[in-house]
Amino acid sequence: MATTFADQLRSLPDEALGALLQLRPDLVVPVPADISALAVRAQSRGSVARCLDGLDEFTLTILDAARVTRAADTALTSVDAILELITEVPADDVRVAVDRLRVRFLLHGPPEALQVVSAVDEVTSPYPAGLGRPADYLDPHAAALVADRARLRRTVLAAPPGARAVLDRLAAGPPVGSLNRGEVTEPVRWLVDQHILVPISEAGRAPRPDGDLVELPREVGLLLRRDTGPLGALRPLPPLPEGPSRDQKAVDSAGAGQTMEAVRATEAVLEALAAEPAPALKTGGLGVRDLKRLARAAGCDEPGAALLVEVAYAAGLLGESEAPVHRAPGAVQDIFLPTGAYDLWRATGMAHRWSVLARAWLTMTRQPGLVGRRDERDRPINALAPDAERAGAPQARREALDALAGLEPGAAPAVDDLLALLAWQAPRRARGRELGHRDGYTGAALLGITGLGALTSYAKPLLTDLEADESDPLGLHPEEAPADAVRVLDHLLPAPVDHILVQADLTVVVPGPPEPELAAELDVLAEPESVGGASVFRVTPASVRRALDVGYTATDLHALFRRRSRTPVPQTLEYLIDDVARKHGGLRSGSAGSYLRSDDEALIAEVLTDKRLVSLELRRIAPTVLVSPRPVARLLGGLREAGFAPVAEDAGGAAVLTRPKARRAPTRTPRIAEPAGPPTLVGPRLAGVVEQLRRGDLATRAARRAPVTVRAAQGQAVPGLTAVQQHSQAMAVLQQAVRDRSKVWVGYVDSHGATLSRLVRPVSLSAGYLRAEDERGESLHTFALHRITAAVTDEA
Repeated sequence: MATTFADQLRSLPDEALGALLQLRPDLVVPVPADISALAVRAQSRGSVARCLDGLDEFTLTILDAARVTRAADTALTSVDAILELITEVPADDVRVAVDRLRVRFLLHGPPEALQVVSAVDEVTSPYPAGLGRPADYLDPHAAALVADRARLRRTVLAAPPGARAVLDRLAAGPPVGSLNRGEVTEPVRWLVDQHILVPISEAGRAPRPDGDLVELPREVGLLLRRDTGPLGALRPLPPLPEGPSRDQKAVDSAGAGQTMEAVRATEAVLEALAAEPAPALKTGGLGVRDLKRLARAAGCDEPGAALLVEVAYAAGLLGESEAPVHRAPGAVQDIFLPTGAYDLWRATGMAHRWSVLARAWLTMTRQPGLVGRRDERDRPINALAPDAERAGAPQARREALDALAGLEPGAAPAVDDLLALLAWQAPRRARGRELGHRDGYTGAALLGITGLGALTSYAKPLLTDLEADESDPLGLHPEEAPADAVRVLDHLLPAPVDHILVQADLTVVVPGPPEPELAAELDVLAEPESVGGASVFRVTPASVRRALDVGYTATDLHALFRRRSRTPVPQTLEYLIDDVARKHGGLRSGSAGSYLRSDDEALIAEVLTDKRLVSLELRRIAPTVLVSPRPVARLLGGLREAGFAPVAEDAGGAAVLTRPKARRAPTRTPRIAEPAGPPTLVGPRLAGVVEQLRRGDLATRAARRAPVTVRAAQGQAVPGLTAVQQHSQAMAVLQQAVRDRSKVWVGYVDSHGATLSRLVRPVSLSAGYLRAEDERGESLHTFALHRITAAVTDEA
């Protein structure tokens, strides 16, 4: 009796079955009911295609060799037949590739009678290795020609130059050529007349007398490939990228410096949006002018600014909010603003801030490299626009970085060499993802994930899924915690400083990344001039006045600089603070529109006669009081632009402390891409799935066996059975059972692809469904008619 696919799976030991589930985890999502259901799923098109996507170039070539060497009558091949076809590479490499296919059950059966899973032919090219179909399948005249090897060689050698060029082109693959609107050229006509090419008709079209296409028979293609090999050039080993090898310390140092720059540039972009929010386009996204403005604020090019904006949005630091339109009362428009999470992010350490950006970049379903390109309608793609959404972007980044992580530490190959490696590792998956892979390497360099072209040591933990140890689910044997990216990067970054160096020219040097508290103080006290490893700020009258407006007093500022500065505080800074503080609050304003008062009548007179303040329309209502129809904010701004230092006061005469109000978009949860594919099964979880399959299989086999006709309709091997009951016959049996209220055995396929049988009593048959009573469960079941494979009356 022939051994079925399910029987082969059932005969596997637990270790081999577990290895299959580890290599093809999609087979147990969800867990099948038994081994038979697992076999059906393992032969399905979707599962086979997903398994082929993860195979390398050489293994796929060996699979093509198995397809080419199949016998015409039995559709079986063997390891010896594959080795006989492939002689250019060592036999051990071929056997390893065959074993790789067998353990995944793409090839199954004994070595002398291997069978290719039928779904492989459905999800791959109909021309394995670029070779056409056998001549005896295409045309009897072509079969007679290839049967005489000497005659075939003479005919090929006698081909005119034009015909030989056509042969060489088709021999390289694919073996099918299209005729130009039915017009046959002279070289093609010669080849057709000699039966070297066979006219065929395109699928789905009525055949022409001369055919729409021509196909090169497999035997002719193998003859033309005698110099390059029957399957073309074979590469059993991956192409190792060539490139310099960097010292890992230098790589980490360069990458750490770039992480600081990436965090600084992101902060600059968000601060620029906080000061001047960018309106959202009607079609969605950020305008080109706003992107250029953000690039200038961050000190980078526009593609870099687009990446930072996309990452900040993915991390939840940037969001959208509504703002009123001034020229259209009642109308609102969407604007881009930092969210409340941005303030929390700024208060954390440098390494943690970088990790938030890096993890958001790894998981976001956006492809920043598309910004600036044009879509299929020839329209530019803007940052944050829906057109830059790509579901496969996270997987493309992981593949690119995994390829780099698989090389020697410090290896810095060229991007083209890495793309060639990716194309060998997974040709089916890499096809069409070149732009995504390039975008991954560009983003990794900008964010500091790579340094000097090599992968940094602190970035490697980002590529490792931090899952619980499956071998020790109870934590009875804890091991050392895996390296964390934040902890590793913290050791590479300069320690945050809590002090400054004040110079005589009123510049303030911060010799390293400032602590969050010091950074907040410098935002108020000084104006930034340059950033980097050592930031430089400058104290100006405007910055001192801003600090006084916030609530600092002159005494507070003197004490702050003495506490923070490691150098003596210069007298020029003390004089500046005292001078600004002395003028600060000399003028006070309120609403009149607004008013202005001062105890100094001469100062009031000076303001009143100042021609620069004519637009404020000031008028005196008392020797020490002026009023204006303008709002208080307009009055304060005009006076400060003219060089005065007024402060606002409330109705009780107390000074009003003001701090610039930061506008923020609503905080939102960052969108994280779903993991690509099912999780890998290991340890107790894998053992539990195998045990569940074994138990389900035993329960199924122990159940009452259905009649042979039902089992045959479900694909089971039944000795002596010559035909399978047709669907129409099953419907007739069910209709009769409804009338007679008799029991029937029903064979059907459930939603998971499992073939099952059940003894039921049909109640009704209508609207595409069978409703029947299950006496064992004392319940009513509903079966979709298109899932029923057979029905047989119970004779018990």
